[in-house]
Amino acid sequence: MEPSPKMPADHEEADPSMLKSQAAEPDAAEPAIVLSGVQKRYGHQVAVRELSLSIPRGELFAFVGPNGAGKTTTIKLIAGLLRPDAGTVHVCGHPVQGDGLAAKARLAYVPDQPFLYEKLTGREFLQFVAQMYGLSPAQRDAGLARLIPQLGLAEFVDRLTDGFSHGMKQRLVLAAALLHEPLVLVIDEPMVGLDPRTVRTVKDMFRAHVRAGGTIFMSTHTLEVAEAMADRIGIIHRGELLAVGTLEQLRAQSRRAGSALEDIFLSVTEAEHAGDGT
Repeated sequence: MEPSPKMPADHEEADPSMLKSQAAEPDAAEPAIVLSGVQKRYGHQVAVRELSLSIPRGELFAFVGPNGAGKTTTIKLIAGLLRPDAGTVHVCGHPVQGDGLAAKARLAYVPDQPFLYEKLTGREFLQFVAQMYGLSPAQRDAGLARLIPQLGLAEFVDRLTDGFSHGMKQRLVLAAALLHEPLVLVIDEPMVGLDPRTVRTVKDMFRAHVRAGGTIFMSTHTLEVAEAMADRIGIIHRGELLAVGTLEQLRAQSRRAGSALEDIFLSVTEAEHAGDGT
């Protein structure tokens, strides 16, 4: 998770009025995320190929694909951790490469492998992140009072993080990402390592975030989570966006009426394999 300056509020459990005040800002009518002709190579390998995608405000978008399909690369391009070889990325109307501070000020990023400072306690880590975001002590304390019980951190938040399990780290990093109440949450494999109760809590928090006008761009291997939660779903394979839409639109595109996302996913990606002779 990459700290960034303070962002406007958007989480429903907090006061969503700050998020709603974005309607008066010049960028409020802009989509949350826009990728235009984005390409990224690693040597001779194309990780993302001519990707164009628009995510409106107030949408939970799920990005699914096989291992190595380009999901994490796309997420890092949105978060500004990678620079595209071609194309542009905008967050709330701000170009990530040309106006990075303004773009990142509206975004929080949670990677699939959470990074913590292991000689800090969980609470000290959250306090450090709050300081990096520029939160006042009152804002920090209000955020901690909200997120520690919501994410079940109380039993370990005052312990050193070097002894945390993956699930404990994931919960703490998610709390750090939500502490400043970002407009756009970009998250890679959010449910990995979480127990069923915490999964339910995270799902509820995500739904509240979107209802309050926030946006979530979520990469996941868990197709059931994408099917149950996402407003729209994008299927990427070998760096190319093969299909995008609501579940019903994906069913129509794949000619699989009534099918589960798993069947659609296998059909779309298998057709791609057949088309290139592999």
